[in-house]
Amino acid sequence: MSSTWLLALLGGALIGTGSALLYATHGRIAGISGITGALLQRIPDRAWRFAFMAGLLSVGVVTSVVAPSAIGASPRPYIAVVIAGLLVGFGTRLGGGCTSGHGVCGLSRLSARSLVAVVVFIGTGALTAMIAGRLS
Repeated sequence: MSSTWLLALLGGALIGTGSALLYATHGRIAGISGITGALLQRIPDRAWRFAFMAGLLSVGVVTSVVAPSAIGASPRPYIAVVIAGLLVGFGTRLGGGCTSGHGVCGLSRLSARSLVAVVVFIGTGALTAMIAGRLS
């Protein structure tokens, strides 16, 4: 087996475990767009959201220091990455959730709405990648 396959398996297992633990301990779904969006609002239960996002960000920072080759470099300018991230954030709010909320949590709960959302996400992503590849 290749190390890429094993790393993908490990990453998926960690995402699933983290999502399951958040649901088991707080009764919350690990939908990143919902968690991030709620951080911008004045609601009483923001502490766990800050902790969750701090964990996500700190793992990225630690990994970039400890194993920079595992992160890689973006082939696009950082401004393009930031703009793309903002557009994805807007789209997830418009679409009622993100891939983590629908794909990881919704599908595990056998949600038909999440199944449709994931099919649309993947189809749109594939089409966008194909078009962007031809424009490059």
